[in-house]
Amino acid sequence: EYKSYLSSKMVKSVQVFGRKKTATAVAYTKEGNGMIKVNGVPIDLIQPASLRYKVLEPILLLGKKRFQGVDIRIRCRGGGTVARIYAIRQALSKSLVAYYQKFIDETSKKEIKDILLNYDKNLLVADPRRCEPKKFGGPGARAKYQKSYR
Repeated sequence: EYKSYLSSKMVKSVQVFGRKKTATAVAYTKEGNGMIKVNGVPIDLIQPASLRYKVLEPILLLGKKRFQGVDIRIRCRGGGTVARIYAIRQALSKSLVAYYQKFIDETSKKEIKDILLNYDKNLLVADPRRCEPKKFGGPGARAKYQKSYR
């Protein structure tokens, strides 16, 4: 009896992260009615406005209908403005795929995954590139100081 009580109280949720350079976004997805918030702010009000469409891409690609049954809360830390935007969109995409796999069905998950991968691989796969460390004998990672002959 106790077990059935627990299973009825269990919240359908998944937690997934997205990364870009040093920015990390963690998406907490649970059953709900289509609310998507980033650091407590609705996704439609994300700043800067010029990069707002980058964050909304997964929603525009898949249609609002697929996001209707879930609430997504995203926490984002580290990195710069653009890196954060890319981390958020990746977390959003990955969390929906994970939620569909865990609680809905494999075919619709596969459908979503294919749509996202055909559009942009970075929506589901992290970009491994990092900043190369500076070496001695120059101002940066590869450039050397200008040579003077006299």
